[in-house]
Amino acid sequence: MSDPAQARIDLDAISGNIAVIREQAGGAEVMAMVKAEAYGHGLVPAARAALAGGATWLGVAKLDEGLRLRDAGVRGVPVMVGLGVPGEDYARAVAERLDMAVGARWLLDELTAAAESAGRPARIHLKADTGMSRGGATPEDWPSLVDAALAAEAAGLVDVVGLMSHFACSDELDHPSVARQLATFTDMVEAAEKAGARPEVRHLANSAAALTLPDSRFDLIRPGIATYGLTPVPSLGSFGLRPAMTLTASTALVKRVPAGSGVSYGHTYVTDRETTLAVVPAGYGDGIPRHGSNVIDVLAAGKRRTIAGRVCMDQFVIDLGDDALAAGDEVVLFGPGDRGEPTAQDWADALDTISYEIVTRIGVRVPRVYEGGPDLR
Repeated sequence: MSDPAQARIDLDAISGNIAVIREQAGGAEVMAMVKAEAYGHGLVPAARAALAGGATWLGVAKLDEGLRLRDAGVRGVPVMVGLGVPGEDYARAVAERLDMAVGARWLLDELTAAAESAGRPARIHLKADTGMSRGGATPEDWPSLVDAALAAEAAGLVDVVGLMSHFACSDELDHPSVARQLATFTDMVEAAEKAGARPEVRHLANSAAALTLPDSRFDLIRPGIATYGLTPVPSLGSFGLRPAMTLTASTALVKRVPAGSGVSYGHTYVTDRETTLAVVPAGYGDGIPRHGSNVIDVLAAGKRRTIAGRVCMDQFVIDLGDDALAAGDEVVLFGPGDRGEPTAQDWADALDTISYEIVTRIGVRVPRVYEGGPDLR
């Protein structure tokens, strides 16, 4: 039985992308970011593929994601959790040896309490706010956070494994904030180390910085979108990366309609001649952007076709003209581009967004079908 729509995930592409990134990294270790279901590719299979490609760390956003990796048997590799909220099960996080990014005193306090309960130190990465004004301690708050963490380390309650921050604009070439953040991070690391911190790793670089800013690589890089083969800096090309996701759907219905036929809700598309329409069973309930109506292309019957009319919750329509397509035939929504199909970056460009959003938004009712990669998933 075939699925109306499916996302085929090339695990060998993920492994290969990590190998490409490692080659660029100049000796820095690689933390593959697998948050948000590995940017829509599937948390556990993508994590294993990244490790097979040479990643030595994994990164997630939320505690539940880290616990799911441990529950799936992903052990013996550091997993860093980037976000926490008060009251989470930090005792289990400590027991499962999950690393926590710590940019606030309340989290340090909860982790030290959890460490006492678990009977082992919490592994933490102190996070500096170097100019993104999001997570992390500001330069003013940094000394007190470092001092408190080092006191907890001396008491055997934490291990300060890393010092970290995050770029705001590394995908914008020559943005003045990049040099400022790099300098600020260097100063904050020096201050922490002068106070007595002895981290295993210092890390700042995301995909864009890892590929374009050698001075930002330090000991560890954190590629996200590049892991999945999508370029973080489209103006500079692909960097040799290969997109891992191909989104397809089986045609549900094909029919001829006369000129002047309004198509889909609101009749925002009206046929200008007698033509053939095809119904594709994927919609905004599956993650197809509704604002892609009359804008984004798909590949059908060997040609790119622009979606005709509004994207519905479960389906959209394409205009084939006089070309032939049958119910059950495959339509490629996006992929690597090898067959002339749009890429996720093409969709992003058409919608004035980023490829990260395109792949991450593909919904849970679209099954992931895995090809290649490690046997254990």
